[in-house]
Amino acid sequence: MKATWVQRLRLANRQLVFKLTVIVALMFGFGYALVPMYRAICEALGINVLSLAERKEQAKNTQVDKSRLITIEFDANSRGPWDFKPAISQLKVHPGEMATVMYTFRNRQDYAMAAQAIPSYAPMQASSHFNKLECFCFNEYTLAAGESKEWPVVFVVDPKLPKDVHTITLSYTFFEVPGKKLAGL
Repeated sequence: MKATWVQRLRLANRQLVFKLTVIVALMFGFGYALVPMYRAICEALGINVLSLAERKEQAKNTQVDKSRLITIEFDANSRGPWDFKPAISQLKVHPGEMATVMYTFRNRQDYAMAAQAIPSYAPMQASSHFNKLECFCFNEYTLAAGESKEWPVVFVVDPKLPKDVHTITLSYTFFEVPGKKLAGL
């Protein structure tokens, strides 16, 4: 009687190990398939979320409209005790041409802080034609007390920008993220 009980227990253990192995294999397969599924869903829904490398490649393939120049004005506003400014106040670009502008940040406080920048555009109709490929506004940053950093904005103005728009103002408001005062980094 004892042998049958042990045999049944071993059989049950083998069945459990087999079931768990199948579950682990299915979970691995599902995790592996998530990236192509995510891309397919985003493409089907029109949420074209591309990686930075794909965006840069896409930007290289755009047609540059040499027949006109657009003046891009850069503005920086800060809500707090830090310095925040663009390296240049304006730049002239051809639609379709990739450009980079650096912004400088300095935390004048005696403690670390988490902060983020929010962009805005003028005229409003230009916002859908101003394509940022890389931007500090995509992320929240932590700045140590007295720390200075420089971050780029890489952008392309879409050649489909209406012909009556000659100037675009890109304005950033840099603000401290509430509730995230960080102890001495």
